[in-house]
Amino acid sequence: MDSTYTIIIADDHPLFRNALFQSVHMAISGANLLEADSLEALLALLAKEDEPDLLLLDLKMPGANGMSGLIQLRAEYPDLPIVVVSASEEPAVVTQVKSHGAFGFIPKSSDMRALVSALNQVLNGEPFFPEGSITNNAACNDLAEKIATLTPQQYKVLGMLSDGLLNKQIAYELNVSEATIKAHMTAIFRKLGVKNRTQAVILLQQLESEA
Repeated sequence: MDSTYTIIIADDHPLFRNALFQSVHMAISGANLLEADSLEALLALLAKEDEPDLLLLDLKMPGANGMSGLIQLRAEYPDLPIVVVSASEEPAVVTQVKSHGAFGFIPKSSDMRALVSALNQVLNGEPFFPEGSITNNAACNDLAEKIATLTPQQYKVLGMLSDGLLNKQIAYELNVSEATIKAHMTAIFRKLGVKNRTQAVILLQQLESEA
C-alpha cells in the first residue's frame, strides 16, 4: 500500500493507542501516525494537519462522552473518514455510530488479525461494521438526523448548555454577543423540535447515554 497515509489515533488509553499503532503498521507500513488523548488535543491536531486519510476515534475520552465528539467532528470535518474504535459494542451503539456518519466501527475486543483486516478494508475505501451489528432503531435514527442538522457553532452552544453555562457565559467563551447566542438557541430548539433549554439538554444526554 501507499506509505503516504496520515492516520490519527484518538484514544486516552496509552496501552490501547499502542496496540492500534501496531495494527496500523501491520496493515500499512510507513504510515504517518499521529495521536491525541482528548477531544481538545484532537481538534488542535486537525486544525493544523492537512486532510488526514483516517481518524480512529474512541467514543469516551476527555472532552467527549458518547456520541458528542463524533457528532462535532462530523459537523466540522464532513469529508474526514472516521472509524470508531470502542469497547461499547452493543448493536444500538454501532447503529448510532453509523447514523452519525462514521465510516466504520471496530470493537476494542477485536484481536490483532481482525483489527488489521478491518483497517485494510477501510483504507481500501469500504466501510466496516461488524456483521449483524446494525439495528433499525427509528427513535435513535430520528434523533441522530435532528442533531446532524446543527451547525458546528450550534452544536458547541448545545454542549455548553449541557454543561450548565448561562447565555452570557457562552457568549463570552465563543467571543460573540449574547444576542447571537439567543439566535443560536432559537435555531437549536427549532431543529430539535423542543421548547426550551432543558428539553434540548435532555436530548443531548440521551445521545451520550447510548454509548
